[in-house]
Amino acid sequence: MELQGMPTEEMPIFGSTLKLMKFWSYLFVHNWRRYVAMIPYLLINVTQYVDIYLSTESLDFTIRNVYLTVLFTNTLVRGILLSLYRGHYEQFLELLKGYYLQLLNSTDKHIQELLAEATRLSHSIGRINLLMGTCTCIGFVTYPIFGSERVLPYGMHVPVIDKYASPYYEIFFVVQAIMAPMGCCMYIPYTNLVVTCTLFAILMCRVLQHKLRNLQLLPVSRVRQEIIWCIRYQVKLAGLVDAMNGLNTNLHLVELLCFGAMLCVLLFSLIIAQTIAQTIIVIGYMVMIFANSVVLYYVANELYFQSLYISIAAYESNWMDFDVETQKTLKFLIMRSQKPLAILVGGVYPMNLKMLQSLLNVIYSFFTLLRRIYG
Repeated sequence: MELQGMPTEEMPIFGSTLKLMKFWSYLFVHNWRRYVAMIPYLLINVTQYVDIYLSTESLDFTIRNVYLTVLFTNTLVRGILLSLYRGHYEQFLELLKGYYLQLLNSTDKHIQELLAEATRLSHSIGRINLLMGTCTCIGFVTYPIFGSERVLPYGMHVPVIDKYASPYYEIFFVVQAIMAPMGCCMYIPYTNLVVTCTLFAILMCRVLQHKLRNLQLLPVSRVRQEIIWCIRYQVKLAGLVDAMNGLNTNLHLVELLCFGAMLCVLLFSLIIAQTIAQTIIVIGYMVMIFANSVVLYYVANELYFQSLYISIAAYESNWMDFDVETQKTLKFLIMRSQKPLAILVGGVYPMNLKMLQSLLNVIYSFFTLLRRIYG
């Protein structure tokens, strides 16, 4: 199947992710759409910080406003980085497209199955994330309806006029309701992009494992050439992961801090929620934020171990039947595989489930402290 002329955003493994980014002009095109979403979001985010500083509202709404402010900041950072480094992201996606087409045109049935499996998983995760984002947007709008006081979906400071007086309240409510899905289009597709790229790196690891485990099926004269191909493919894989870290590692650090702050605030909001409906909505927020982060950390954790399994696959290839030169070449590949590939946070710490567990322990400690102070 030759699809060399296929546009990058049409790669099946990405589903609708890149198409959404293209529509909002974060990638592939440069027009007014990104500013329609980002400039109002930036203005609202500034007013959110001012509103928190000047807030005289009840504690439950202040806590919720802190959560939404951090979430908006995180969303804005994603959109701004995509816009600033658009060229770097597009170059990276072109590189990934070349590797994708190479696997797509493979005649090996097992590789085709691995690619189809990775595509299905990417589509499923993307749809689930979009569904959770939609539910969260609905939660933004409906939460104030169940409150005991008149409040907006998310806090904002409006000088001079009373934002809770009609008709200003209704106007601001409608504007904020419209802005919620725009923010979702900045937040969720970026997560799906990172997850899909990580899934593709995992796919490349599994392709390498498959090639190495089947070395004994090749003619003796071809074994060493196949191992050399695997070494070169391993270099490409390491380069792909390095490129991913170069684009996203600092953002991963920011999001680690944001995730900790948001989850801690939501746990506290869960305690002080005034009605059952508010409790349900807060739980929905927690599920969305937690699931979003767990998926990222899970696939990064899987990449870490799948890269280590390459050396195990090489060892299981009946290497003792090869000639000395071929054994030396295979040993070189095994040595390279001893250093696992990792998605880094802040360019230092590997993103994995152990790190997520440590973060959750810290969050629970801060939550306990808040509960003792304000309980």
